[in-house]
Amino acid sequence: MSLSIVVRGPEGLVFAADSRSLLDLTLPNGSTIPISFDATNNLLTFDKPHNFVAAVTYGLGGIGDRSVSSFMPEIEARIATEGRMSVQEYSKKLSRFFMDVWDSRPELKTYSGVPITFLVGGFNEGELYSRTYEMHIPFKPEPLELPQTGINWGGQKELVERLVLGYDPALAELLSEAWPLTEEHMKAMPEIAQPLWLKFPLHAMGLQGYVDLAIFLIRTTIESQRLALYLRGCGGPIDVATITRRDGLRYVQRKDVAGEIR
Repeated sequence: MSLSIVVRGPEGLVFAADSRSLLDLTLPNGSTIPISFDATNNLLTFDKPHNFVAAVTYGLGGIGDRSVSSFMPEIEARIATEGRMSVQEYSKKLSRFFMDVWDSRPELKTYSGVPITFLVGGFNEGELYSRTYEMHIPFKPEPLELPQTGINWGGQKELVERLVLGYDPALAELLSEAWPLTEEHMKAMPEIAQPLWLKFPLHAMGLQGYVDLAIFLIRTTIESQRLALYLRGCGGPIDVATITRRDGLRYVQRKDVAGEIR
């Protein structure tokens, strides 16, 4: 499940993601049990000259028995001989790669579940401000450009939305079951709830503020799930990286592979 966040402001971008991956293990009798791993890489980065772009992923954690991040060596091999591209070109190449893998699996032709979603962001050469794109494999593979400044999140996002938006978007459906709300009422709820939003002054916060905000949202989700009767889809270390126009990619914190003694 996991939770991934991208914060974008004038000083750059922050990418953050937890490390939990939930899978359903099918038993010989046909029943399933949930299993989890806390060392998944949901933050994807590249070596120079491709260090001015990065991505986070959420939703479906992989294809077949492979995680999304396990395909990174093959993706990097594809772009190894190419120079720096635009963020949109990176997004298209990432999308095309995973669509090729998806289409090579005949058993996925009738898949109708949760997609693999990517948020790809970075700086185009010579431009002052960042660009961010979103795509959903396999249903909406064409990269969609997102607004230049703001916060995007995805995955197990209910607690973030309660905190930031002031209500859980599922509330609209619950209210419609209790009262005869029209479709217009349902669509109006986000606008009605705007006074409840937590407003973050991204133009004034600076890059450190973006980092603090991303960690705060993921850490709050992890701790809330740990203490409450709730699906614990987020957990493990939080990976965080920044990208700026001047310096490119820099990891703020990143989990390490470790032995028994830590």
